[in-house]
Amino acid sequence: MSERVVLAYSGGLDTSVAIPYIAEETGAEIIAVAVDVGQGGEDLEVIRRRALDCGAAEAVVADAKEEFAADFCVPALQANAMYMDRYPLVSALSRPLIVKHLAAAAAEFGGTAVAHGCTGKGNDQVRFEAGLAALNPELKVIAPARDYAWTRDKAIAFAEEKGLPIDVTSKSPYSIDQNLWGRAVETGFLEDIWNGPIEDLYDYTDDPAVSRESDELVLSFTAGVPTAIDGRALTPYQIIAELNRRAGAQGVGRLDMVEDRLVGIKSREVYEAPGAIALITAHLEMESVTVERDLARFKRQVDQRWGELVYDGLWFSPLKRSLDAFIASSQEQVSGDVRMTLHGGRAVVTGRRSDASLYDYDLATYDTGDAFDQSLAKGFVELWSLPSKIAAERDRKLG
Repeated sequence: MSERVVLAYSGGLDTSVAIPYIAEETGAEIIAVAVDVGQGGEDLEVIRRRALDCGAAEAVVADAKEEFAADFCVPALQANAMYMDRYPLVSALSRPLIVKHLAAAAAEFGGTAVAHGCTGKGNDQVRFEAGLAALNPELKVIAPARDYAWTRDKAIAFAEEKGLPIDVTSKSPYSIDQNLWGRAVETGFLEDIWNGPIEDLYDYTDDPAVSRESDELVLSFTAGVPTAIDGRALTPYQIIAELNRRAGAQGVGRLDMVEDRLVGIKSREVYEAPGAIALITAHLEMESVTVERDLARFKRQVDQRWGELVYDGLWFSPLKRSLDAFIASSQEQVSGDVRMTLHGGRAVVTGRRSDASLYDYDLATYDTGDAFDQSLAKGFVELWSLPSKIAAERDRKLG
């Protein structure tokens, strides 16, 4: 049997051309693997058929939307993951799931190599290859766009020469990647960072400046996992999808930023993540009610490092696994309800309640019934200030 190469297949021009091209270059059979992570677009069966028509020996399609939501989006939510305090890891979250399915297909079909369509300038090459190195370090990697200087012009000419069943004329002015957690847009006129985004490039969100009625909802959490909207029990996938619609209709989740890429360059990115931003906003509020102060302070450091690891393609790393264990422990009491208003591009929390709440009304109130013993405060403040006081006296003495 000839060698087999497992290809991360999207159904578009570049990966469709990669099937016959890699076959010619290597003499291998191509196993195309397409993974649905909630990106929308064409039917999976249409994509599978196209891969076979382009010459794939086998074509595998995986409906991984529920898996993506539960096993990748929820951990990111529990970590409040926002790279550079802004980006909710849209593309970075889907890559390790795709890698997992590529490695599984290689094991099933006897693949000796994995191919992807990433260029040498982006983060995704690292995410694919670092993930594969962790799951199956014996697999070789083929990256035509990077390793063979494969340009779009060459891809179009090759597709026409081979008569591939793929549209080679239509091309968005942008590079777009999207999934259930959000949508990323780059290149084109956006590469001039003085140019503002135009309304045409958005798809997940409506213009937040347009006047409309606000939308109020209640999000329920159980141990840090979103479990219901307005009392309706739903899966994480259903909750994210509904919030994408409802928060997106209010223009929530638009981001325009210059981002520090792993490869060392800065890149201008426009993101839409209505469901992700609404959920992270609500989850942070639920944590503020249920997580003890010192744990919350330390968790903010862990959250930042967790987001950096995932952005950098280290989903399967030992440090990431250890941070996962810490975060899971921190979520044990993060249960309750958050009321939120979606309007004018913002998700605003207006109420919170929890049986695990650490907020004690009798201690917090300034009215009659205050249970806080203020007589204890004077001695506490004196002891708390004592190290600073002693240091100040020392400094005055020594001049």
